[in-house]
Amino acid sequence: MIPIAIQQYLRRHRVPFERYAHARAVTATELVDVLNVPGWRVAKSVIVKANRQPWIVVVPALTTVDLRQVRDTLGVHTARLAAESEFVDHFPDCEVGAEPPFGELYGLPVAVDESLSLNERVLFRAGSHEEALELRFQDFARLEWPLVASFIQPPVSSERGSQDSYSSSMEGSGASA
Repeated sequence: MIPIAIQQYLRRHRVPFERYAHARAVTATELVDVLNVPGWRVAKSVIVKANRQPWIVVVPALTTVDLRQVRDTLGVHTARLAAESEFVDHFPDCEVGAEPPFGELYGLPVAVDESLSLNERVLFRAGSHEEALELRFQDFARLEWPLVASFIQPPVSSERGSQDSYSSSMEGSGASA
């Protein structure tokens, strides 16, 4: 179930959203499969330590975070995937691996891959491995004011076209989505 704090946060800011109950899905790939939607419509939150500051980096579900891009864009010396033990306390009401992209609510800065801004609506994990939520990207951007830039490794080329190329790249961001 989506934590009450997330639901209240969205309602307080008048952000309309839809909830989608689904079979348990721990990874981003599983979430795409159980929701039966293209991978580029689902966003995952990856927690990155940039220098010592944790960030929520939001990328398409089937892509991999490019830590060099994170480092260069944020202007920091180091960027690495955070260990669960380094961020679990920031999300006390969420299942580990289902961290939502709501940094304002959880006290973390948010960066989002620019490719997600091309979507009218985006599906997010919201603290649960059995329920997701969907909202308009513009509402998410208005709510979070994220840093928008390129944060993913280039997709593996695909004969199916650019939209499907997201699904052909590896998920291996090192963080469950």
